[in-house]
Amino acid sequence: MITMAKAQKPAEKPKKALEDDEIKGSAVKKSKGPAKIEIDEDDPLAEIRSLGKEAIDTEAIPATELKKALYEKQVPGQFDWDAFESKGFGEGYSKDKRSEMEKLYSGTVTSVNSGEVVKGTVVGINDRDVILNIGFKSDGLVPLAEFKDMTNLKIGDIVDLFIEEREDAMGQLALSRRKAKLVKGWEYVQTALDKDEIIEGFVKRRTKGGLIVDVFGIEAFLPGSQIDVKPIRDFDIYVNKSIEVKVVKINYTNDNVVVSHKVLIEKDLEQQKAVILTNLEKGQVLEGVIKNMTNFGVFIDLGGVDGLLHITDISWGRINHPEEVLKLDQTVKVVVLDFDNDKKRISLGMKQLTPHPWDSLPADIQVSSKVKGKIVNVADYGAFLELQPGVEGLIHVSEMSWSQHLRNPQDFMKVGDEVEAVVLTLDRDERKMSLGIKQLSEDPWTRQDVLSKYAVGTKHKGIVRNLTNFGLFIELEEGIDGLVHVSDLSWTKKIKHPSEFVKVGETMEVVVLELDATNRRLALSHKHNEENPWDTFETIFTIGSVHKCTVNNKNDKGAMLELPYGIEGFCSAKNLVKEDNGKIEVGDALDFKVLEFSKDDRRIVLSHRATWSAEEEKPAAAKQVAQKKAPSKGNAIQNINQQSEKSTLGDIEALSALKEKMSGGGETKAE
Repeated sequence: MITMAKAQKPAEKPKKALEDDEIKGSAVKKSKGPAKIEIDEDDPLAEIRSLGKEAIDTEAIPATELKKALYEKQVPGQFDWDAFESKGFGEGYSKDKRSEMEKLYSGTVTSVNSGEVVKGTVVGINDRDVILNIGFKSDGLVPLAEFKDMTNLKIGDIVDLFIEEREDAMGQLALSRRKAKLVKGWEYVQTALDKDEIIEGFVKRRTKGGLIVDVFGIEAFLPGSQIDVKPIRDFDIYVNKSIEVKVVKINYTNDNVVVSHKVLIEKDLEQQKAVILTNLEKGQVLEGVIKNMTNFGVFIDLGGVDGLLHITDISWGRINHPEEVLKLDQTVKVVVLDFDNDKKRISLGMKQLTPHPWDSLPADIQVSSKVKGKIVNVADYGAFLELQPGVEGLIHVSEMSWSQHLRNPQDFMKVGDEVEAVVLTLDRDERKMSLGIKQLSEDPWTRQDVLSKYAVGTKHKGIVRNLTNFGLFIELEEGIDGLVHVSDLSWTKKIKHPSEFVKVGETMEVVVLELDATNRRLALSHKHNEENPWDTFETIFTIGSVHKCTVNNKNDKGAMLELPYGIEGFCSAKNLVKEDNGKIEVGDALDFKVLEFSKDDRRIVLSHRATWSAEEEKPAAAKQVAQKKAPSKGNAIQNINQQSEKSTLGDIEALSALKEKMSGGGETKAE
């Protein structure tokens, strides 16, 4: 189209080709200035057609000026360009024709932007790409691999396309069907969530904790807990299968979609649950499927509502875990024991559907009869023997052995042992039974040889079983125990507690001092395995004799001394003084003089002061005279009480010692 600016261009230098030639078929010749045109009123366009294409193209006769001149000839007066165009002179089209052409043009070329999803038509297919027309100035190519799901792809098919770039580095339109599916997929997923719609997905694979489901080209996560109302143990059975789900959560930050299949069936189950709870009553027998197992019982699906079958209600016999008698997904019959409408809790029982085993217990099982069974449980206080499933008896630890000392039941038996026992008590109404094992053997105290075997003076070896403040118990044989008093452990040492001398479990030699078979008592002694050394000590540690002693320990009252032959003596605090008034410390070895000697009490009183002072010899001599007189216990105490009223403070110690001697030594101790 020739513009107006070109039409007004000066013609001072016309092209040479037109300077001498006459335009064929026209009365107009080339000249300086605007062209002069004669117009035929009957055919205004005749002159234009007669000029020919060359004249107009070479700007000899501007087409627009020519058309304008023709229009002014036909419509004298003011020039109206819109009217001029509407007559078809502007571009050769009428206004209606122009509008029609604009519609056709706008329908073939569209304006597109990157990141949009548009419709495209397949216009070509080759081995690598699919050619698509989106109404843009050029077609786009999409790899054939993105159409794998469209096995019957053909020319003319319309698909969604994502515009990656209007022009890439090569100037081509970049399209993607995969991204278009993702964009559309997210739109569909959001719509499904907003409208709570049921959608269909395809399970692609299993993953930790659930399944990966393809919904609208997006990988969504289906948790294992959302697959079904009951626990699913094998996820693989859902792989490569279609499944209906609902979108429950979308996280655009992590591109995460969570779906659920469980919600589709929960609504129906709630209705079923309401019907079951309405018609539920105690004693009703129902059928259910085991959906879960624990160490305390199993949960049974009764058809929309769960009930608990406790382990104690599975079998009349004792079981350690429900899996011993039941399996997952097993269909069982149960009876309703109790239920709570408010908390929706149902307690079930299975053993109640069969008679109680105690009702079928043989009549020949009575007290004193022997029975056999299997140990099913061992506790601290005893063991339970199962005679038959559901019938058990308790063997108390005291009935396992004739020994007086209770031990751990596990020392005698363990779970699974086959054991024979004697019925001690039986209550069929209360369904209780006590059993004993030791009754299968003879009571050792009732044997005929016990009197001769453990006669007074006989020597034996035994195991220390228990220690007390007053002595220790030794087991000579199973069921025969004896007591060794703490005073009968040693002739020479004063032992405050048996633990200073021996430990539990050690073997000790003893001598029988006393036997009482009727009351099952045995008095034993360890020191009587040796002769009494105090008979010899009486001739060595005479009153007034001096001996080298070592101070073992001290207190406010005095000190304990170690004498020759390993015996001990006592020195009061006032006699524990050196000649130079120095202090005597523990570990010092000094000479001490014997002030008092008592074989019966195994007591020796000494003094260091007496080794260098003669003042202490008189009280010692007085004590010796008093011993020889040997007054009776009652008179001695009475005399001491009378003398104490007149005695001085210096005499109180000697009198107190005599009173102590008379109180404990009135009678000679039997050895």
